[in-house]
Amino acid sequence: MLKRLRHTFFSQSLALAAGLTLLSGNLYAALPTAVAPSNAPKAGDWLTLIKGYAKDAGLVIGLVLAVVAFLWIAWITISKFNEARTGRAEWGEVGLTAVIAAGVMIFISYLLTEASKVI
Repeated sequence: MLKRLRHTFFSQSLALAAGLTLLSGNLYAALPTAVAPSNAPKAGDWLTLIKGYAKDAGLVIGLVLAVVAFLWIAWITISKFNEARTGRAEWGEVGLTAVIAAGVMIFISYLLTEASKVI
């Protein structure tokens, strides 16, 4: 009984795979073309193409890390505000944290801008 069930499942899976393979030829025709990197090279220059994709990937990774840093700094500032509100910290500490957080955010933005120019 189990052997027959396995055989039936195998034959149905094989038929489904064959049907999907025959139908997938039309699916490839609808795929969009790949987007060129921000500094698109001339046709056939593969090394410059890879370098362009690496640059774009580096910028995206840098932006993601900057967003994480901004969220972390915002979390620290909000938690310091909450501590001052409950009386566990002074309001001067909140102001100092906010000023330092703003300075760090400006510095991160500057580094991102310089990195996008250099890469």
